Amino acid sequence: MAGVRRTRNWILAVAAVGVLGGAGLVGAGMMDDDGGDTKAVAGTFEGAAAPAARTVAPAPTKTTPPGPTAAELAAAERAKRVKALDAALKKYAATAPEFSVAVLDRRTGQRYSYRGTEKYETASVVKVQVLACLLLTAQDAGRDLTSTELALAKRMIRLSDNDATTSLFSKLGRAPAVGACNKRLGLTQTKVSGSWGLTRTTVDDQVRLLGELVDTKGPLDADSRKLAYTLMSTVDTSQDWGVPAAARTGEKFTVKNGWLARSTENYRWIINTVGRVTGGDTDVSIAVLSHDNATMSGGITVVEKVAKLTRQYLKY
Repeated sequence: MAGVRRTRNWILAVAAVGVLGGAGLVGAGMMDDDGGDTKAVAGTFEGAAAPAARTVAPAPTKTTPPGPTAAELAAAERAKRVKALDAALKKYAATAPEFSVAVLDRRTGQRYSYRGTEKYETASVVKVQVLACLLLTAQDAGRDLTSTELALAKRMIRLSDNDATTSLFSKLGRAPAVGACNKRLGLTQTKVSGSWGLTRTTVDDQVRLLGELVDTKGPLDADSRKLAYTLMSTVDTSQDWGVPAAARTGEKFTVKNGWLARSTENYRWIINTVGRVTGGDTDVSIAVLSHDNATMSGGITVVEKVAKLTRQYLKY
């Protein structure tokens, strides 16, 4: 019996050592950073696995709609100015003889017209068309103007000399020849008359012609453009009314005017003005055509008022 008792005690002692040894293994597993199998023992020791991390959706952000672009703002401002000018001209037209006006801004390429396709007799503004045709004809022949042609052109533009105009008109081939030149210049609303002063045109066509006189890509070459500018910028001082009224101090202008007491309208006056204003940020061509004016001076007042209104509202 004593031997049996010693054997049981020995077994218990070994079991106790095993338990303690197991505890030691568990403890060793808890301190192991090598990631071996003892790690799993430590995990078992700690109980259930940790819950998965929660995914938190980002808070919604407020988006601000993009504002208008610079081009959109400019277009809106332009539309506002055009609307205001339309209203101002309509108001003035209620108390004035009939008129139409067009403006071409060469800096922006923008055009404006009020009653732009209404046709009027040109009176002497047709002389710009005759000059352009003369220059084209000389170009086609590969030559400069003759001394006679140049002398006639100077009298025609600077002094509005009718005899000089008739001479050049006839030399060119009269209405058919000038009409053919007009097609090359892009004039689609102008019909040349055999009596050159009764040619009918529109302000839209007239600003188109003015544009061709300075367009480096147009049909007129550099020498022709320079001569046209020189003549139209040196008209006699008695004839520098109309478009020049829209020019500011220090700015330059070109101009050609037309005036005619029309027999078929009880000798009431046709008063027309076409030209260009340049300087600083300004480069515009303007055409104002009118008829049924009681007097020449009254007609000049009308076309100058209209020209100045375009500048006031379009702000060129």
